[in-house]
Amino acid sequence: MKVIVFLLLILAANAKIFERCELARALKAYGMDVDTGVSLADWVCLTNSESSYNTQAINHNTDGSTDYGIFQINSRYWCYDGRTPGRTSNGCNINCSDLLSDDISLSVNCAKIIARQQGISAWYGWINKCKNRDLNPYIAGCGV
Repeated sequence: MKVIVFLLLILAANAKIFERCELARALKAYGMDVDTGVSLADWVCLTNSESSYNTQAINHNTDGSTDYGIFQINSRYWCYDGRTPGRTSNGCNINCSDLLSDDISLSVNCAKIIARQQGISAWYGWINKCKNRDLNPYIAGCGV
């Protein structure tokens, strides 16, 4: 247990926290808006509310699952962490630890899968903080 805590502290110390426009440009380059039909402003708002743009964000849920990375992708449904109790499905066919990388390409690919299957409303952070709001400030001045 001490080793796990130590490793998580090392990961947290090396976390990449994107700037708002930096992330907007990266998501645009990955085609998030085109490939999902969801606006960049929605994605930037979602990642702000879910992880504060932090690639190393981890949240432990009451059901024993864990949310990982900048999009807070859940271990019960979308990735494998070897710790989530009960039935899991690994819908993105990925190890959850891979979602904690500063290279967000794997996280983006998984988020696209989720969005295609369930829409952006699969994320409670988007529902609670972004839905039906003016999201233009999230991409204002970013050149996207």
